[in-house]
Amino acid sequence: MTRSSIRGLLKGMCRPTVTGLENVPRTGPVIIASNHLSFLDSIIIQALTPRDVAFFAKAEYFTTPGLKGKAMKTFFESVGSIPVQRGEQAASVAALESLVDILEAKGGIGIYPEGTRSRDGKLYRGRTGVGWLALSTGAPVVPVGLVGTENLQPAGRNAIKPHHFTLAFGKPLQFEHLGRKHPLPQRRAATDTIVDAIAELTGQERVNAYNQSPAIEE
Repeated sequence: MTRSSIRGLLKGMCRPTVTGLENVPRTGPVIIASNHLSFLDSIIIQALTPRDVAFFAKAEYFTTPGLKGKAMKTFFESVGSIPVQRGEQAASVAALESLVDILEAKGGIGIYPEGTRSRDGKLYRGRTGVGWLALSTGAPVVPVGLVGTENLQPAGRNAIKPHHFTLAFGKPLQFEHLGRKHPLPQRRAATDTIVDAIAELTGQERVNAYNQSPAIEE
């Protein structure tokens, strides 16, 4: 299934409200930084953003055996997802480096500053990977606010339920290009600025703590 066909399904079944498309640069490197409410968020952003955007996806989606595994791998490759082994520090560092490679090749990448999705609808403190990417590459950061995507697949259910949602692209944020080695306080400040911009788009209640993944991912 291609991005265009997914876009058609979303528009036909959910009739989403999408605003701020003019804020997404059509060329050059760009970081799409979004809040995270649903398993489907990456697919939604990849389908509705007016250019290709690469997101991380669990490595298991690319390595599961059988017909189901092959279908998952084909699907996630078709939307531009990048496999990453979660929970391993070395793998996480290598994954961020792979995003730098995409940005330096003038591509677009997507990232969730919160890390994992919010189970209670609140917006959690951003992890500094997004700030590191922005300062390391000098790529503009487009904040994104999703509202209502958690209703598409309620917790504990595998079935997808058509439901209206909104997707808002904010004005690009530009940070100083400092290269890979830069002080942590600057990385922290950049990350906080990005999450503040996301909060303005979503109106979510803020939590000044990191969101923690459950022991078993859904």
